[in-house]
Amino acid sequence: MSCPSAPGAGGRPDTILAVHDEGAGSYYDSLDAAATPAPRERDAAAGPGREVRYRGWKTMPFVIGNETFEKLGSIGTAANLMVYLTSVFHMTNVRAAVALNAFNGTTNLATVFGAFASDLYLGRYATVCLGCVATLIGMVILTLTAGVPALHPPPCAGSDGGGQCAGATEGQFAVLALSFFFIVVGAGGIRPCSLPFGADQFDPRTDSGRRGINSFFNWYYFTLTIAVVGSSTGIIYVQSNVSWWIGFAIPAALMLVSCALFFAGAGLYVRVRPEGVPLAGVVRVAVAAARKRRAPAPQDPAASLFRTRHASALVSRLPYTDQFTFLDKAAVVESKSEEVDDASGGARDPWRLCTLQQVEEAKCILRILPVWATCIVYYVAFAQTTTYVVLQAKQSDRRVGAGGFEVPPASFTIFPMLALAVWIPFYDRLVLPWLRRLTGREEGVTLLQRMGVGMVLSVVAMLIAGLVEQRRRELAVLRAAQDGKPLSAHLVSPASAFALVPQLAALGLSEAFNQVSQMEFYYKQFPENMRSVAGSLLFSGLALSSYLSGLLVIVVHRATADPDIHGDGGWLAEDLNRGKLDYFYFLIGFIGAVNFFVFLACAKWYRYKGLDDDDEQNEDQWHPTRSV
Repeated sequence: MSCPSAPGAGGRPDTILAVHDEGAGSYYDSLDAAATPAPRERDAAAGPGREVRYRGWKTMPFVIGNETFEKLGSIGTAANLMVYLTSVFHMTNVRAAVALNAFNGTTNLATVFGAFASDLYLGRYATVCLGCVATLIGMVILTLTAGVPALHPPPCAGSDGGGQCAGATEGQFAVLALSFFFIVVGAGGIRPCSLPFGADQFDPRTDSGRRGINSFFNWYYFTLTIAVVGSSTGIIYVQSNVSWWIGFAIPAALMLVSCALFFAGAGLYVRVRPEGVPLAGVVRVAVAAARKRRAPAPQDPAASLFRTRHASALVSRLPYTDQFTFLDKAAVVESKSEEVDDASGGARDPWRLCTLQQVEEAKCILRILPVWATCIVYYVAFAQTTTYVVLQAKQSDRRVGAGGFEVPPASFTIFPMLALAVWIPFYDRLVLPWLRRLTGREEGVTLLQRMGVGMVLSVVAMLIAGLVEQRRRELAVLRAAQDGKPLSAHLVSPASAFALVPQLAALGLSEAFNQVSQMEFYYKQFPENMRSVAGSLLFSGLALSSYLSGLLVIVVHRATADPDIHGDGGWLAEDLNRGKLDYFYFLIGFIGAVNFFVFLACAKWYRYKGLDDDDEQNEDQWHPTRSV
């Protein structure tokens, strides 16, 4: 079954509407639950009037198989790009780090556009479908840059490759950028939609469906861990020790298998219709508040602001909060004539009068933004794991065992994920029950407290990283002095690369506390009708963090390098033995510590989203409408 790329009649893509049977009635899995689906919104291949049912685990071999092979391919491609750019395209360390930060940032930022495209027009199925195809095209082009000699620079002169190196031409960079473009587009479609699309295959209103969703999440992260392990060992080894083009061809082939599995299950999937612009209500609140900025503030906002009957079974009703009170004016009724439109059951002009529910939803978003901003700075420490940590490993002793097997530098990126995978079940089975007894809370500690612990661990990781780098460089200098040779003759320090494991494990634990809690925080604190945006918020934070890391690299390099002294690269010299990378790590740790105290202030000010517990009898005084 082909991926739908063109809209059907009336401007909507042809999608399947999930239908649930409950006795004699049916209800539709869409935010506009009261709407009656038109015949064109049913599956054209299923025939008129045929209802599509949830198939749950029958679709999982295709969904989880697609996820596993996609992650194997994409992680296997991205994990070793730092080495590929510096060794094959002969880019400097600083230039490669900046380029890779920009690539990672744009990849994560694309998820925001993918989430909006999915919710506004395409739907999750079509978005994942297009993302898979785009990723495959990008991987094939990247493989060609390694396999076709005309698409990459020639090897460096000299038998050991240590002579003069020719840079890449504009055409070669253009082909490389084209491959990155397709990979970015693919990630923008897959990352924000794959997880909710898998959950769409289960009925959330039944016990078996809810159990299926929970099991799917577990399998999703289990396969992610397997993909990281497989990519960070076997695929990176082939790239570093056998052939770059074979090492890239393997992920491309795995991505082809992923596409085939996804399309094979196309006839079984439940495809929920796009839900419309997720932030439209927030924009209306901002416009209405601006138009009524001169209106007098209400004396009793909780009682006097405009309300309607809350008829949505999907979106919880929110109580009044006294933060961001300037938005309250959006729900101030200046005249009775603007309250109810008899035709729609709501405000006559939704851009002038909003409901209290819409105002509180806007406040939810504003409360989250300061916390999200601190997480951008927090992720700068993680950006180093794919850049300078790889270069550290490259200039360290990576031999294992009597045979002298050398571990590829990029394979050390596996340790944060291993630490996370080990810690999560340990925390769930041992630490969490103890915390429940200690605090008397079902969740042990709050989400913001867990995020704060993760930030502290990231600062500790940077301090460890600086100390390890100091020792690695000292041993390299000492060895050169003992041999009576210049420092450039000993690029590889006698320090073991496995000394990097503690800092990487600390980052893994930090991720287990902060990133996992951050995902749950956005999911629970965003209004239910904006959860696709909530999912993309995490990736947008990662994107801006990558950009911030790249900017930090540029600023530090220009501030510390002396252009008048030949070979002086400052803190971030090409030869790490001549630089001060430890100072760079200490700087990131200091920034992280300052950011932690800012986070504490934001967390103290933050109010968790509550529920309005007004009795049903009080709803009789509200104006009826369909869904707020």
